[in-house]
Amino acid sequence: MKTKFPFLLLIALGSFSLSAQVAKDTVAITTDSIALKQIELQKAKDKAGTLSPEQSAAIQKAALQKQKEAEKMKKAAEKQAKALDKQQRKLEKEQKQFAKEQKKIASGEKDLIKIKEKLIKEKKDLQKMQEKLEKNKRKGKLGDIEIEKENIKISKQQIRIQELQEDLDKTEKKLNKLRR
Repeated sequence: MKTKFPFLLLIALGSFSLSAQVAKDTVAITTDSIALKQIELQKAKDKAGTLSPEQSAAIQKAALQKQKEAEKMKKAAEKQAKALDKQQRKLEKEQKQFAKEQKKIASGEKDLIKIKEKLIKEKKDLQKMQEKLEKNKRKGKLGDIEIEKENIKISKQQIRIQELQEDLDKTEKKLNKLRR
């Protein structure tokens, strides 16, 4: 029994040490394909003594071809990035233009409402002036000079209304043009 216990202990410790996991000591590193080709080319040059001149020339030619392809791909990517940037700027410009047009339309509508309200007010004032003149004529309170003064005021009011109507028409045309 004395010999069994140390023996079992030795076997147990031995099995634990054998069953331990092996640590991975390699690290994956991404490298540039051009750099790899240059390293291969360097190795090929080192082996140039063993390679024939035709083989080394073929290796160099292949490396140059790969390098040219990489440059073409890089240029194409840059060109595509420039095109994307240009398209983005164009889109932003169009959005600004659209917002500006919407702002102009809103301003035009606001002006149109103001002119309409002013026109309505001026028409009411004209109606009141005419009614007042007619009322005073019936009562006989006004003389010929006063009647002419009132008629001049009424004419001026009619001219203002006409100008407002022209402004209204002009603003409506402008607004319709902006909406198109």
